[in-house]
Amino acid sequence: MGPALAQSANEGSAIVLDQVTIESRVENAWGPVDGYVAGRSATGSKTDTPLIETPQSISVVTADQMEAQRVESLGNALRYTPGVSGEMWGNDTRGSGLQIRGFDAWDEIFFKDGLRLKGSSFVSFLSLEPYGAERIEILHGPASVLYGQNSPGGIINYVSKRPTGETFREIEVSAGSFDRYQTQFDMGGNVDEAGVLSYRLTGLLRDGNIDVDFVNDDRIFIAPSLKWQPDEDTSLTLLGTYQRNKGGWGIQFLPAEGTVFPGLGGKRLPNNIFVGEPAFDEFNPIFAMLGYEFEHRVNETWKVRQNARYSYLYNGEQFGVFGGGANPNPDLEPGLDPDGHTYHRYVDAGRSKFGNFAIDNQAQATFDTGPLAHTLLMGLDYQYTDYSDWGAGADIAPLDDIFNPVYGAPIGDLTPYMDVDARQWQLGLYAQDQIKYENWVLSFGGRQDWTQSKSFDKLEGGESEQSDSAFTGRVGLVYLSDIGLAPYLSYSTSFMPEIGTNNEGEAFKPETGEQYEVGVKYQPVGWNSFVTVSAFDLTRENVTRSYGNDRFQTGKIRSRGIEVEGVASLDSGWDIKLAYAYTDMKILDDGDGTGGNTPYGVPNHRVSIWGDYTFRSGMLEGFGGGAGVRYFGSSFGDDANSFEVSSATLVDAAVHYDWKNMKFQLNASNLFDKQYVTSCYSRSSGCFYGEGRKITGSIKYRW
Repeated sequence: MGPALAQSANEGSAIVLDQVTIESRVENAWGPVDGYVAGRSATGSKTDTPLIETPQSISVVTADQMEAQRVESLGNALRYTPGVSGEMWGNDTRGSGLQIRGFDAWDEIFFKDGLRLKGSSFVSFLSLEPYGAERIEILHGPASVLYGQNSPGGIINYVSKRPTGETFREIEVSAGSFDRYQTQFDMGGNVDEAGVLSYRLTGLLRDGNIDVDFVNDDRIFIAPSLKWQPDEDTSLTLLGTYQRNKGGWGIQFLPAEGTVFPGLGGKRLPNNIFVGEPAFDEFNPIFAMLGYEFEHRVNETWKVRQNARYSYLYNGEQFGVFGGGANPNPDLEPGLDPDGHTYHRYVDAGRSKFGNFAIDNQAQATFDTGPLAHTLLMGLDYQYTDYSDWGAGADIAPLDDIFNPVYGAPIGDLTPYMDVDARQWQLGLYAQDQIKYENWVLSFGGRQDWTQSKSFDKLEGGESEQSDSAFTGRVGLVYLSDIGLAPYLSYSTSFMPEIGTNNEGEAFKPETGEQYEVGVKYQPVGWNSFVTVSAFDLTRENVTRSYGNDRFQTGKIRSRGIEVEGVASLDSGWDIKLAYAYTDMKILDDGDGTGGNTPYGVPNHRVSIWGDYTFRSGMLEGFGGGAGVRYFGSSFGDDANSFEVSSATLVDAAVHYDWKNMKFQLNASNLFDKQYVTSCYSRSSGCFYGEGRKITGSIKYRW
């Protein structure tokens, strides 16, 4: 202490410092992220845990990344994530066509705020609007220890936007390719001065089409939420969602001739080809969800949480005409005739109604036992699902020339082939302990599941019942070095009962999965960045797979691979995301003679990189641009490995300018309009085009 300062202190005088205001937001596992780099997540642990301490690979797609890349679907959001694809089936308006670590998946892997959003045999919640998400998180590998019945490839968790004490408002209008016009808004803040009540209201209205001829993609989405927090120990958040889609079937089942290979006369089908009937094409699901999240800290050791939600889905108008159908030659697959231009089709129609109640009760304790620091989680969750599916088919004339389709063929009388009422229960009891000792973090947990399903076939008059139970677990170890490197290893298992039967009427067996994973995570000190490198060996038994509209089981499939992900948001103005995945898959045990082959639709290599730069000062302050490259390697077009689908390289770009309270943005995906096939499962009628060039301009106003 200097003499003058000492004298002032002795005389009792005060030194007045300039006021300092700290505006930086402290991240939590469910909240917003500034930029692309998330540091915490609850998807891999159900606790607010740093990503570097979780012994499994987790990818986080933040709202800022989705805004920069103009994400309009779940498939769009996954484009720059290693080992994951959401567009195997092309521009499917249902949101299906998911693949994680080489395994194709339906909605059994889709969660919202930690609770499952599984649909019925005909409909799902996969088209849930991504603008309502604060982040979309992908847990790579088995997750049954926390979430119960699940595919071993991993899960996707949609984390909703929640109320915030920060007052903000934004409204955005956009227009783009395929006559798409959209308005969206997001606002939130405190309701009262004390901040006991806060709210969030997010909504979207879209009128437009997709790149497939005659297919609309209109949407209404609104998500209100309200948080009550009387003190720092207690909170209750209500979360609501309503979404109404009105459109058609974007998925087009196409032959390999004309897509993968040159067709008649060396011609290729355009990627906007529509092989259905414009006057008979509707897919109009309605979602409604209402739930709550309650948390209370009992004391310094214990806190309790309860998350619950009721989800309702209704689709009364679902019909279309699809490529495939009955081929008059019984020795040939349905689809394209040997003449190279006659294309057979079939008619399909359906109605679905689905309701699901899910609740997850958790007790978390934080305590020490000697030198060990514990975060103990115990939970009991329950789900009840009740749904009905009605399906009918009909005959229709083929297209005489698929390269020059003429529409207007009459639809035959619909003949029901399915009329099922089904119910399913799941009860799970689980426990997990995260133990820290010096630089080590040990995580282990176990879960016991009981499931029961009943279905009543109103066409045949029969009732079936199926009960299953299983124990699953996970153990993992992480070492936290002083320089930000964290090597880890883990072992995990999964379990998933399957409702239904195969084509021979035999009930599906429960799927099981087992994974070994090793890797290293790197979070350099002083840099807002995160890198994950992982290697895995994953085996899945009794695999239920989709083959067009059929579902079947393959005995055993093994997936091995390496995944690399790096993400950074730097003070210099750069936001960067890079990903690489090498996947080696083999069918180990199969009754159809495909043992030793690679499953269809799995490329060995996927690479992507996205970079966005914004000027922070100077004459160009506020101006920026981004560009990305996506590459996926060749894949086999069927399990017999009889032909290959070529690799493709796609380019995306963006330009944006922030001026006062406004943001102007122009995005282009597949900038050079590359015509490519995403995957095939058969040569005659099982190939899918990827989305063509899409350009969108938008103006956002914030206040």
